Formats: sequence, C-alpha cells, structure tokens
Amino acid sequence: MAETASQTDNMFGDKLYQTRARQALPILVRQAASRKPIFYEALADELGMPNPRNLNYVLGCVGTTLQELSRKRGWSGGEIPYIQSLVINQQRRLPGEGFEGFLAERMTGYQNLSLADRRAYLDAYWYEVYAYPYWRDVLEACELTPASGGASDIVEKAKTGKSGGGGEGEEHRALKEYVAANPSVVGLPSNLSPGRTEALLPSGDKIDVLFNAQKRLVAVEVKSNISNDVDLARGLFQCVKYRAVMEAERGFEGARYSVEAMLVVGKEFPKSLCSLQNSLGVQVIEVLNH
Repeated sequence: MAETASQTDNMFGDKLYQTRARQALPILVRQAASRKPIFYEALADELGMPNPRNLNYVLGCVGTTLQELSRKRGWSGGEIPYIQSLVINQQRRLPGEGFEGFLAERMTGYQNLSLADRRAYLDAYWYEVYAYPYWRDVLEACELTPASGGASDIVEKAKTGKSGGGGEGEEHRALKEYVAANPSVVGLPSNLSPGRTEALLPSGDKIDVLFNAQKRLVAVEVKSNISNDVDLARGLFQCVKYRAVMEAERGFEGARYSVEAMLVVGKEFPKSLCSLQNSLGVQVIEVLNH
C-alpha cells in the first residue's frame, strides 16, 4: 500500500482512480461506523469496477489524501488511521502486502507470526480505525458526503412485518435441504456431516441450517428464488441476529470456537442490496441451480 500510495496523487483530480477514490472513501467510513471490514471484490462491485486488482491505486489515492490531510495546517483531527486497512482479501482475510508492510513496521517479528496471529494483530489495529472520532470531519474536509443507504426504503418496508415474499414454501424447503446435504455450498468440506435444519438458538429462533465443523459453527439463512428484495433484506438482518446470539452463547459457555452466519439465496442477489450487505458484514452465496 505504501509503495502504491507513493505513485498516486491525492483524490482531487480527474483521473479515473481519483474519481473512484472519492467514491470509495465514504463507503470505507460507512464500514468503519459499522465496525466491519469489506472484501476487495465487494468494494469493487459497489464501485462498478470489473477488476478488484485495480483497487490498489484507488486505495493508494485514499491513503495519500488522508496523509496530506493529517499534515495539513489547521487540521485538528490528529493522525488519521489507515481506513483502507478495512479492505481485505477474501481468502486470507488480510489487507494487501503494502499494508502488511506497515504493520511489520509497527511490530517487530510481525513477519514471523502465524496467519491467525496476523489477523489478531489486524483486529487490534482496526479498533483504532473504528474508534477514530473524526471520520465525518474527514469527509467534510474532502468535500464528500456520507455513503447513501441505497436500500433504506427496502429496510423500512422490512420493518412493517408485512410479507416480503418467499416464506416457508416448497422452494424454500427444497433449497434448505439441498444446502444441508451439501456443505461445500457454503465453503465447508464436502465430507462434513450434513447440517441440522431448524436448529434452535437460546433466543428461540430457528436457524434454517446449522453446520458444526471443528471449532466452527456456521449458521445459514436460506431465501429461495421467489423471495423479493424485502425478504432478502430481512434475511441479512436475521444473519446479524444469529451471529449475535451465537456469540453471546459462546461467551456464556466460555467455549472456543468461531461463529459465522451467512445468507444463501436461490437467485442472483440484487445490486440494490449490496451496500446493506457490506455494511452488515454478511456473506451471501448464490445457488442458481440445485
């Protein structure tokens, strides 16, 4: 990141990467407010970029801009943390090599840490990003507005309690049973035992499918191909609820396992809900043929 940043100008220009940097910074501020990182692919989708690799220059441009703002005379927000560290690789769940180099400068022996310990150290740095109190001031200084909640109207409709389509019909049952019988759909080993359907949580909620995979509990909310946008939005929030309850139960038990909650949909996930998905930090998996 540092090397790329040295090759980029700030975001106040007409080059394509500068335009995209001005679009990206409000999204990153939204993620900081939500206390959630975002995958390179997800950010690229929100920006309408076909190749996530090109984000290197966009994020470098963001970094250059924030460094200049930190040093600007009259800026009272102190040193601005590297908000671009919230953009991570989906496989390794770490930022790019440039930011890892920055972490190595901060901590002797970082390069010798295991992947799990590097993630733990990154988590600690993210707290600096989340706790920084001047992100809105940063946007204002850059003459940018906060990222709009493109799905706010859908979220309001989801609150009404009226049917959003889908429900517990035959399509939902078939997709739920397919996911339970095929753990590889959600990235788990294909030889894993089938998932439990209608698994109960202490809150009384029923998880569509729950997988237990060696110190890893994966809850899956299922929405069929007849679910509309309102129903899909509810599914995203259900995943947030499952995750919170599972984390609370794990803490009560003093257990050591990871918890995840993801949404499986039997159709193409609508672009209009991507900003909500990323803000909530919910992984969505499309199953178009089963």
